[in-house]
Formats: sequence, C-alpha cells, structure tokens
Amino acid sequence: MSINPINKIHFRNWRGDLFGGLTAAIVALPLALAFGVASGAGAIAGLYGAIIVGFFAALFGGTPAQVSGPTGPMTVVTTTVIATLVARHPDTGLAMAFTIVMLGGLLQILFGVMRLGQYITLLPYTVISGFMSGIGVIIILLQLPPLLGHAGVGGVVTTLQKLPIYLSNPNWVAVGLGLLTLLIVFAVPPKLNRILPSPLLALVAVTIISVVVFRDANLARIGQIPRGLPTLRMPTFSIRELADMLRYGLMLGVLGAIDSLLTSLVADSISRTQHDSDKELIGQGIGNMLAGLFGGLPGAGATMRTVVNVQAGGKTPLSGMIHALVLLLVVFWAGPLTAQIPNAVLAGLLLKVGIDILDWGFIKRAPRISLKGTGLMYLVLFLTVFVDLITAVLVGAFIANVLTIKRLTDLQSDNIQVITDSTGHHNLTPVEQEILTQAGGDILLLKLGGPMSFGAAKSISRRMSLVQDYHALVLDLSEVPSIGITAALAIESIVEDAIAHHRHVWMVITPGQVERRITQLELQRFCKPHHTQDLSSVTLSAQISQVESRLQALKSAFDLIQSKSLA
Repeated sequence: MSINPINKIHFRNWRGDLFGGLTAAIVALPLALAFGVASGAGAIAGLYGAIIVGFFAALFGGTPAQVSGPTGPMTVVTTTVIATLVARHPDTGLAMAFTIVMLGGLLQILFGVMRLGQYITLLPYTVISGFMSGIGVIIILLQLPPLLGHAGVGGVVTTLQKLPIYLSNPNWVAVGLGLLTLLIVFAVPPKLNRILPSPLLALVAVTIISVVVFRDANLARIGQIPRGLPTLRMPTFSIRELADMLRYGLMLGVLGAIDSLLTSLVADSISRTQHDSDKELIGQGIGNMLAGLFGGLPGAGATMRTVVNVQAGGKTPLSGMIHALVLLLVVFWAGPLTAQIPNAVLAGLLLKVGIDILDWGFIKRAPRISLKGTGLMYLVLFLTVFVDLITAVLVGAFIANVLTIKRLTDLQSDNIQVITDSTGHHNLTPVEQEILTQAGGDILLLKLGGPMSFGAAKSISRRMSLVQDYHALVLDLSEVPSIGITAALAIESIVEDAIAHHRHVWMVITPGQVERRITQLELQRFCKPHHTQDLSSVTLSAQISQVESRLQALKSAFDLIQSKSLA
C-alpha cells in the first residue's frame, strides 16, 4: 500500500477549520514564545518552529485534526543540544543544533517509509508515564532560574547545583509576576478558558502589569524579535561532534515520533477518526527538517492545541495550516508587542506545562496497581531527568519486556503437562485415561497448550528430565497455535533423545504454523507414515509417526507396547 504524500485539502468544513485553527494559534502563541526563550535559541525560533512544523505536518501528516508545533519534550532535548554545542563551539554551535533538528526530521521520514509507526507506540504505559513525568520534572527545574529572576543555565544538574544561589538572591518582582501568571492559568474558570485561553490571558495581563507598574524594575524581557521570513541555515557538521549529533538526532526523531503518535491517538478518540501512523511520521519529519533548515525549534503533535482545535470545530488538515498562517501574521506585525513580555511570565507558563505533563493519575495509583510497575516508572523518570531520554526509554522497555517474558513463561509453563497415569485432572477423555492406566507408566504423554515461545523451552526440558522410565512418547501439540524456534528445538531434542533410547514417538499436530515449523526441523527423517505402519512386525528401530488425534496416538502406542510384550 503506497502512502499519498500530500493531503487533499477541501473547504467543506472551512468555518470549523477557520475557528479551530485561529483558537489553536491563540493557545500556541504564548507557548511558542516560551519554548523559544527556554531553548536558548530565542523567541523567534519558537515561532518559526510552530509555523513551519504546524503547516507542513498538517499538509503531509496522517492525523487530520492534529495541530503540531514545539512541545515540552522536544524543547527539553533541544535546550540540552543548544547549551552543549554552543558551549563547545561558540561560533557554529547553534547552526549544528539546527542541523540536528534536520537530522531528527530525516529519521522520522525514514521511520514512516519503513512503516515503523505501528511499533513506535508499543511501549508499556509504565515507561511512557515515567519518561513523560521525567520531562515534566525537567521543565519545572529549568524554569526555576527565570522564575527567580536569573538567566537559565541549560542543564538539570547545573541548575540544581546553582539553585541555592538563586534561592538566596531572588528578584522579587520577577517572582511575583511568575507566580501571578501561574495563579491565572490555574484559576481561570473553564467557561472563560474556552473563550479566552488562560495562557494568552495570563501573558497579556501580566505583561501589561509589568509595563505599567514595574517599568523601571530590573526585569529580563524577550526583547525585539525579528520581523519577516526566516533565513536559510545550511547544515553544519563537525567530525568530532558527529557521534553526539547522531545520538541527539535519534533522540529527537524517536521522541518526536512517540509524542506525535500519542497525540494522534488522543485526536482519534475525540474526533472519531483513524490516523495513519506512517504518514504522520513522514509529515512530522518533513516539518522538522524544514524547521531546522530555517532556524525553527523542532515540534511534534501538541495535545492541548489539538484538543482545542477539535473542540472549536477543526476537522481537516486545513485547521493546522490556518493555525500556522495566523502565527506567521504575528511574526510580521506583532514584534513590538511581544518585546515587553518578561521572561518570568514565560517561566510561569512553562511551569504550568511541566506540572500538566506529570502523570499525576498514574503516580497516585501506581503503588496500588503494581510495585514492580511503580519501581520501573520511577527508574525511567530518574534516567530521563539525570541521564537522557533514549537511555531511559531503552532501559525501561528492556526491563518491562523481561518482566513480561517472565509472566508469559510462567503462563506457558502451566500449559505443559507430562502425564504417565490417569490420576489428576488432565482434561483427558475416559478412554484416554483407561489406556494410560492399562499402560502402567509405559506411555508418556507430553501435552502442550497455547503459544510456545523461547521462555517455554526450559520448562519443557525440565519437565521431561523428571521422567526417564517409559517406552512410548505421545507428543500432543494439537492445542499449540504457534511455536517459537527455541521451543521447537527443545521438542527436537526430546524426540532425538527418545529415538536414541529406542522409543517410538507419536506426534499430534494440526495443520498450520506448528506443522510448518516441525517440517522445517526435518523431524520427518524419523517418520514412517502411520497408515503403513505394521505394528505386528515392530523392531527395536524407533521411529516417529504423525497422527490425526491424541486418542489415535495413545491407541497406537498401547498397541506397540502390547506387541513388544507379546514378542
């Protein structure tokens, strides 16, 4: 199935898309400015990112009502990238950072072309919760310096080291404005918030107060932002930094993919639509490549902006494109108005973003649900904050998968039964029980059920090692829908051991994957077609026979034993 690169734009819902895009732009404006300042690239980089990613992700993406732009998780990584590279390369560090943004976009396009979209969000909720909450903690910590009236220092560890200095020497005007911003965004009634989004209300109101009441105060402000279109930034590489650039690019690509596709799921649930994961990745990748090329922050699907868009009537990609065009008008005409915005106000807005990203619902319930899951969530949170996002996700996913495999192995072990007599509850028919009773332990029935993965191989071998004294083996795989290579090799070892000890083996297999797997192992080299087997002339040369039912196999095994005893 091919992916249609460009969305077909229609105007059948133009009124809803217009209002949705306009409302999303109003919500996006203060956040784009805040993310730009927080990243170290400047407020204009946040606006350029919102415009470029917002427009092209809508035009090429696979989630009709999604609105994209700079988000908290993407800004956290970008902040680290810019701080690290500018410190090492004062002249070219920023250009290298935007090259990493392009690289992240290119990787997202590759993810989409390789059709990895369906796999990217297959992460355990404990891992997603841990790294999203970790991002929330990072945002909160990084906004404490500007809230206290000081310049940000980039990294979490450095911020924590200097925090005592900031706390002992606060700018009380900045603190007051930042806390007032927080109060407004939290206290605005829902009805008013639907008409005038609280972030914009807080931005305008507190900025006016800062200009009117605290004009002469020593406050850090955004300053004049450039008007007009962005300039082209050609990719800039450094051989010494290539490994770190690739690592950061992968981090941005994976994080943006996860962030966008999770928002796509939210968009599906509220708009009653179905997104195309691979097409969405391609759209996000194109947007991020162009954002990096023109000096914009990387972005992803933004949950709050998407929800606002849908609630205001936006249904098609046109709404996301309108949102971007409205922000473009702001860049052309509203530069002097945004220049007076205090950094403390933006810090207050981002503190609200960080607090909202924290997964409070799961944090409160996690200890009651699972202690292992709680421990894993906090481990991922810690690694996210103090190491990096990719390490946190990889370690979390690995541990979660190991725990899942252990649980599945335990369940599979319960479906492995080694039966030599009719006592116990083995779900055998009365006739089968009677055959086993008459055989007196000479027939061993190995009964498997459910999917058999590599985790079941050890249990199969261990159960078989407990029983050595038997003359015929009936291997019942009729209730096994699929079998992994490791488990199949364990079956092969059991058959070969039985043949080596001159025991006959009957296998009960239904057509399908298990039969194909057994055939691939060439166990038929021991086989003799059942319908031609002459039980009256059995010799000591053991063999394996495939039969149609377990009862038939048990009867054949019993007849064989009787024939041997008579001989």
